[in-house]
Amino acid sequence: MPYKNLFFDLDDTLWAFSANARDTYEEMYRKYDYDRFFESFEHYYSLYQRRNLELWAEYADGKVTKEELNSQRYLYPLEAVGAGDSALAEAYEKDALATIPTKSKLMPHAREVLEYLSAKYNLYILSNGFKELQFHKMRSSDIDKYFRKVVLSDDIGILKPWSEIFHFALSATQSELNDSLMIGDSWENDIAGAAGVGMHQVFYNLSGRTDLPFTPTYQITDLKELLDLL
Repeated sequence: MPYKNLFFDLDDTLWAFSANARDTYEEMYRKYDYDRFFESFEHYYSLYQRRNLELWAEYADGKVTKEELNSQRYLYPLEAVGAGDSALAEAYEKDALATIPTKSKLMPHAREVLEYLSAKYNLYILSNGFKELQFHKMRSSDIDKYFRKVVLSDDIGILKPWSEIFHFALSATQSELNDSLMIGDSWENDIAGAAGVGMHQVFYNLSGRTDLPFTPTYQITDLKELLDLL
């Protein structure tokens, strides 16, 4: 298939969200002396991650706002240990959200792959991340220069995997469905979402998942494999 347009997810597809977030929260944990409340950083982070995943699912379903997602995910770990200080959680939240996008770790081979592909294809970002963070992340890691346009769920208030955001991305970039490809690490958001509108997909299968509901167009475990595919 002669592709012209490549749509990349950002977090944990190109920008190493999990590593950068963990680094940030360890810094915040020490800065705000959270050892007062938690047995260890791992104790805190496990509570945060569990509630964060739940809140993102609720956000995708329209059950909470972006503001509620942010406030609740930082307050929850404190509440879980009987230290529900909303002012402390708000200070932590503000500091963490200002720090995370300054981090610059990328997924393995991301820069090499983008350098190669940007000379041959139109590259775009299609992300559920928040506008105030995603652009900063891309500048901090110096990958913004590879992309012709960044399309975010914030732009229309609809998240992947809903079909509307894929159609919006195609329209906003003047791309055709039959020569476009979605590349991402999230099965539900990126792969099932793209397949739902008839777009070909590359599943960046970081976890080695095998229980796939259908066969994606392509599957990789390392971004470098894109050099052989494209």
